[in-house]
Amino acid sequence: MSLDSSYDDDNIFAKIIRGDVPCVKLYETDAVLGFMDVFPQSEGHCLVIHKSATATNLFDIEQDALAELTAAVQIIAEGVKAGLKPDGVRIAQFNGAAAGQTVFHLHFHIIPVYENTTLAAHGSAGPRTAESLEPVADKIRKAI
Repeated sequence: MSLDSSYDDDNIFAKIIRGDVPCVKLYETDAVLGFMDVFPQSEGHCLVIHKSATATNLFDIEQDALAELTAAVQIIAEGVKAGLKPDGVRIAQFNGAAAGQTVFHLHFHIIPVYENTTLAAHGSAGPRTAESLEPVADKIRKAI
C-alpha cells in the first residue's frame, strides 16, 4: 500500500478494536489500546493504536488523536521499562509498505532490547498464543 491508500475497516487492528479478534491487552482508554504483538521481535514487544482514528499512517491522523496516541506510547513504554527491565527500548513506527508497514492502521511498536539478544526481524517471528504472552503482559500491566 502506498502512503495515500484509503483506510480498510477490515484490517486486523480494526477487528481487534471491534472485538472481532482477541488480543492480550496491556492498557486501554476510550481513545487508545495497547496490546502484545503476537509476532514479537523480543520478549515484551507490544503495539499501541488509536481506537477511533482511521489513519493508515502518520500523515493521516489528526494532531489531537496523535497526542493521545503518543501519550499512551510513553505510558506503556514506562511499563515495559519498569516491568521487564530491558537494557533499551526501541519505539518504531512505519509508514507505507516500502517502509515495512504491514498493517495499514497507524500503530507504534514498543520493543524491549536486551543486551546479547538478537531481535527477530519485523514480522518474521512465529505467532505466539495468548497464554504464552500473558506472563510478560502481566509484568507490564503491573508496572503501568
